[in-house]
Amino acid sequence: MGFSELYRYDIGTMHLLIDGYTADRKLLWDEDIVREFLESYPSKLGMRSISPPNVVTYKGSNESDWGISGVVLIAESHISLHTFPERNYLNVDIFSCKWFDSEKASCEVAKLFGVKGTKSKLIERGIEYLTDEDAEEGMLSERLSLSDDD
Repeated sequence: MGFSELYRYDIGTMHLLIDGYTADRKLLWDEDIVREFLESYPSKLGMRSISPPNVVTYKGSNESDWGISGVVLIAESHISLHTFPERNYLNVDIFSCKWFDSEKASCEVAKLFGVKGTKSKLIERGIEYLTDEDAEEGMLSERLSLSDDD
């Protein structure tokens, strides 16, 4: 058995990135709508909020450079939202160690914010898990294979 065969790779987390275009501006400039989304959406995904949402309005030096950002910590990780009303654009990240239906989530976000076009990307993240015994056996196996090559 080779060293790499000793590793067990599990997809442990999902990170859904949603870019929404030509959204309804009125929905993007309302802090209450952003807060309500962050308060209610985790439970729709079967997840649990562990903090109230933190929502702020940002106004930059350029008049069109403003928007609302919010994040809610969930037991499974976090959900964040950034709106850019002058550009009819929003970003949503759903990062979770619990599986969720990413296509459904993307469609729901689009519907909630009146988005006419989205680009979504799902990143599956995982961690290699080793038991102490597997790690020791792998290390010994690797060292033996290196000495066999000499």
